[in-house]
Amino acid sequence: MFMIDCGEGTQLQLRRYHIGFNRIQGVFISHLHGDHCFGLIGMISTFGMLGRTAPLTIYAPAELGPLLKMQLSIFCNKLEYEVKFVAIQDTTQQRIIYEDKSITVETVPLQHRIPCCGFIFREKKGLRHIRRDMIDCYEIPISQLNLIRQGADYTTPEGEVIRNEQLTYPADEPRSYAYCSDTRFIPTLWQNVEHVTALYHDSTYNSQLQSRASLYYHSTSAQAAQVALKAGAKQLILGHFSARFDDETVLLKEAKEIFTNTVLANEGEIIRIE
Repeated sequence: MFMIDCGEGTQLQLRRYHIGFNRIQGVFISHLHGDHCFGLIGMISTFGMLGRTAPLTIYAPAELGPLLKMQLSIFCNKLEYEVKFVAIQDTTQQRIIYEDKSITVETVPLQHRIPCCGFIFREKKGLRHIRRDMIDCYEIPISQLNLIRQGADYTTPEGEVIRNEQLTYPADEPRSYAYCSDTRFIPTLWQNVEHVTALYHDSTYNSQLQSRASLYYHSTSAQAAQVALKAGAKQLILGHFSARFDDETVLLKEAKEIFTNTVLANEGEIIRIE
């Protein structure tokens, strides 16, 4: 489980939605504005008080490194687990900063008032699915199943070759999630997030306040929808709404006129990416 950004009040939200503190293995910080990182040191401290032993890795712009080191030395100098810091040295470059057997995480260059980047979580292509009926039919031993999942044919003891297509069906299409934090509209951003399954995009204002969006390096809901449309995303998630909107459905309506499969990000909501 990963966390993206860690604003003030994060611990309260984790408790409210019954998310186990020890399940989080990495935190990705997009930029050093308070609503994206003020909750980090408090959460790290609480993890320690709860007896965490597993390492926690923080991925963030390099500027956070000295600040985090100082905070840890003052407030968390007796932690029984390791806090690792991975510096994102250049937020203007798109590169992979995390990889395991299942996924990769890469940065996405954004344009905000300070260095800022988004993140793309990509599933790796999985193994083919076994057809249990065919495995039973040919009495294929368990020792051969992993090779078959990887695409190998099977040869029976009598020498008959059973094609892999008869024994399996294709792996699920890999999914991807792009998180584009605070950013002004970037006409070329769609190229960085092309064909993602789901795109979260800054949607602070509507088009009537486009000049304000440009001034403060944020985006409108229409601009977010344009990125999703050009990128060929399957779903758009709008977020980071200005407090001036008592009814955020005006943002949703504006975006839907350009990109139909759009939803609003709501606290506590689970969005399935498929």
